[in-house]
Amino acid sequence: MKVGALFSGGKDSAYAIYIASQWGWEITHLITLLPKNPESFMFHTINIHLAPLLAKALHIPLISAETKGEKESELKDLEQLLEPLPIDGVISGAIASEYQRTRIEHVCDTLDIKSFTPLWHKNQQLILEDQINAGFSIMITGVFAEGLDKSWLGTILTQDNIKGLLALSKKYTINPAGEGGEYETLTLNGPLFEKQLIIDEHEIRWTRDHGYYQVQKAHLRS
Repeated sequence: MKVGALFSGGKDSAYAIYIASQWGWEITHLITLLPKNPESFMFHTINIHLAPLLAKALHIPLISAETKGEKESELKDLEQLLEPLPIDGVISGAIASEYQRTRIEHVCDTLDIKSFTPLWHKNQQLILEDQINAGFSIMITGVFAEGLDKSWLGTILTQDNIKGLLALSKKYTINPAGEGGEYETLTLNGPLFEKQLIIDEHEIRWTRDHGYYQVQKAHLRS
């Protein structure tokens, strides 16, 4: 099975690639859309400029294209990017977002290829724990929900602070895996990575009750 992988650099897209590789599938391409609109309904925006560097770390070819990030029309940009690829399907890291899953399926149906969501409706606590146990190094780079304050920005997920996320999810009724946009992540290393992403310079941007960890300079280290 030859598949392309929708890739943002976040934890779930990286983990979906890992699972597909465990199934013995060939991930022929990473596929990244670069939204001009930071409020894109479909595609990750925070630190998306690091996708080429992470693709080198994974040693998988990356194809990318800009999109205006406009609701629904951004799907046409994804379709155009996928159309020439000699693949059987596309994998994505969707866990609970019907909006994303159904729209990716629609694009795949149009192209007569399959949509695969290895994490779909999996227990979110187990996903987080499994990601850490598998050897992923995951940094929180954006927080947008009550209970998640500035101190979480730049935090590397561990089994201990996963417990903190779970406690907050119960108290504030938020999605513990961040699937509802409560927080965003950046994968620094993992079991398929040939090199590790090292952050050299960053800036914290905080506005009232939400903020970003913006990477300004980074490199790969063996």
